[in-house]
Amino acid sequence: MPAPRLIAFDADDTLWPNQPHFDLAEAHLYELLSHYGTPEQLSNQFFALQRENLHLFGYGAKSFMLSMIETVIRLTNGQVSGQEIQHILDYGKRLLDYPIELLPHVPEVLATVQAQGIPLMLLTKGDLFDQESKLARSGLGDLFDHVEIVSEKNEATYQRLLARHGVPPEEFVMIGNSLKSDVLPVARLGGRAVYVPYYTTWVMERVSEEDLAGVSFQEVASLAEVPGWLAQIN
Repeated sequence: MPAPRLIAFDADDTLWPNQPHFDLAEAHLYELLSHYGTPEQLSNQFFALQRENLHLFGYGAKSFMLSMIETVIRLTNGQVSGQEIQHILDYGKRLLDYPIELLPHVPEVLATVQAQGIPLMLLTKGDLFDQESKLARSGLGDLFDHVEIVSEKNEATYQRLLARHGVPPEEFVMIGNSLKSDVLPVARLGGRAVYVPYYTTWVMERVSEEDLAGVSFQEVASLAEVPGWLAQIN
């Protein structure tokens, strides 16, 4: 394959923790609302509603808040109190402004890759305002030549972005923690995908072994291995 002309990094749970904040908020809310059901009952209803609402609300904290409120309304037949809804909103707001703490090796890896002279892109999905705010709080904005915030990461999205930037798939590298969003679509298009596992994955980002059958991608133990791998393929 030819040398890369564009290298993209995912943001959430690749450059900074994100899912742990949502997991913690969810656990706290289940505890607060325990008189309406067990954590399993709340979780099952919440997950079903998130999946149902995804095409309307998209990803992120605002979608989280709305689906959690709807979960409690359904479980209580509309008897949830205003105070409890306010608690859900309060937890959701915290998800919109939590301090960004970079994952290990992030600044040095980005600086090293940037020094190779290949344009860097931040490619993340979710709410535009939320993702822009996280990037600003991270202090990493100046390291990227391009920033793309999309509503979904699938083959059609990658095709559209690559066409706009004039880069064929075989000259594109995508680096991220999600097999569903960062790896499979890019690998299926013929690009290079680098999987950087994170210890927790949102349930709707998980894939089956069948989905991975026959898909070629690079897995690294940590982001620190990425510059060495890029040097080899260059």
